[in-house]
Amino acid sequence: MLQSALEHLVKGIVDHPDDVKVVTASSARGEVLEVHVNPEDLGRVIGRAGRTAKALRTLVTALADGRRVRVDVVDTDD
Repeated sequence: MLQSALEHLVKGIVDHPDDVKVVTASSARGEVLEVHVNPEDLGRVIGRAGRTAKALRTLVTALADGRRVRVDVVDTDD
């Protein structure tokens, strides 16, 4: 559920919603949600001084209901 909720939120922010992909991985510290977007949309997802990314992390943490979840915005610039 967290993966689809985060993907929905990010698609609403970016100019290229078809390029949005959220990948779930697990680590020793809990679940990791990696957000992949078009390189042109990276600034939109991070926001000024990281405010948008922080807001996304806050929402996902609230939805996680006590589970440990980390949200990473991945730079896919080749």
